[in-house]
Amino acid sequence: MDAMDLVGALVSSENMKPSRWGRNRPINVNHYANKKSAAESMLDIALLMANASQLKAVIEQGPGFAFFVPLVVLISISLVLQIGVGVLLIFLVRYDLNNPAKHAKLDFLNNLATGLVFIIVVVNIFITAFGVQKPVMDAAPRQ
Repeated sequence: MDAMDLVGALVSSENMKPSRWGRNRPINVNHYANKKSAAESMLDIALLMANASQLKAVIEQGPGFAFFVPLVVLISISLVLQIGVGVLLIFLVRYDLNNPAKHAKLDFLNNLATGLVFIIVVVNIFITAFGVQKPVMDAAPRQ
């Protein structure tokens, strides 16, 4: 029996229907949730770095910039919320979804994380609306 006959026998077996993606075992919900939380954490880190860069640009412009105070406040709020969401995601990853006793707590924490991410998005929309421009440096000094 060659490899194609073996594959055909497996595909045609009555107790296993091949999935579209070649996966014939049930999904591990806990593993899926952990991967999802890890991906969210990576995105949170990317936004954290972007906000830190924006804060640096605003501070470089100094208090003479028209939106200095609102931008510093908004970026600081965003940074604090992102750190909070990052810690919350760490706690979410540590819990076992297969334990039904933890479902209510995990559902609450997941909803809280989703709500905080929404607030972070709104705050970052306002940060973008106020505009964070780095100071323009002259290529050659004027004489």
